[in-house]
Amino acid sequence: MILTVTLNAAIDKRYVVDGFCIGEVNRVKECTYTPGGKGLNVSKPAAIAGAQVVATGFIGGHAGSYIEDSLKPFGIKSAFCHLKEESRSCINIWDEKNKIQTEFLEPGFTVSMEDFRRFTEQYEELAKQAEVVAMSGSVPKGLNGTAYQRLIKIGKDLGKKVILDTSGSLLEMGIEALPTMIKPNLDEIRMLTGKPCDNLEEMIRAAGEIHRRGVEIVAVSLGKDGSFVVCDTGFYRATVPKIHAVNTVGCGDSMIAGFALGLSQGLPVEEILGKASAISAASALREETGYFRLEDMERLLPEIEVCRIGGCNELSIGE
Repeated sequence: MILTVTLNAAIDKRYVVDGFCIGEVNRVKECTYTPGGKGLNVSKPAAIAGAQVVATGFIGGHAGSYIEDSLKPFGIKSAFCHLKEESRSCINIWDEKNKIQTEFLEPGFTVSMEDFRRFTEQYEELAKQAEVVAMSGSVPKGLNGTAYQRLIKIGKDLGKKVILDTSGSLLEMGIEALPTMIKPNLDEIRMLTGKPCDNLEEMIRAAGEIHRRGVEIVAVSLGKDGSFVVCDTGFYRATVPKIHAVNTVGCGDSMIAGFALGLSQGLPVEEILGKASAISAASALREETGYFRLEDMERLLPEIEVCRIGGCNELSIGE
């Protein structure tokens, strides 16, 4: 079982307009509502790929009930900690005329220390049943990076593989607890190491430095240029075919879903990287965030190239 953690779940609302005008009435051509938050955008593709998924985190009010109901068609089991306040909404406005995307992200409710204590007790029981725990995204008001530190430690103490996918100070603080895997982008890896990372070799060295600190797998996204992984067995680069991307929002979350699935199945890293890249690319072909079709993934998988760049000693990583 894969346990996903979304501490700041939301309803994602996507509005399509034909020309977004500030200060004027804008009429929406199309709108879609989906359960959101990075952890839930991991949950959905993992379930589509065949994993048993349990989703936890905080939700509240009628919006929280909508989030739970929206996960049922995917076969995802909800095990959230409920609050009285309403879960937040995140609005994505796509301007078809100007090809510009604008987002409004609500902060959401405030979580007290008592709320978090209650959640961690529930989380620990759920984590005991999981092979992999994937925690993603921001945290509600009232919490900071120590929340992720606490959850990572619980998971690691239970002998589970723990994936952390967040940013900023939450990532900086979170990796102090040594999660099994992180997936920083270029800006985040620069922040974590202070290295310029102006070319691929510098990026690999920076990722290797983080790996040497005790993070077992460091996966770095390169966007349309694919990704690479630094781990105990070496350095692996994945390249992806050119595709006509429809929506790249959530592709990183879909990649995390692929890694969670592969780790839960005990697959070798190169195989995990290939499948995670195929799921990520397939999700870019769909308008709905955190969604892909199995037939797209299966078609793309043979076109994903994964090669081993070398081992730690060969590239003197971290020196």
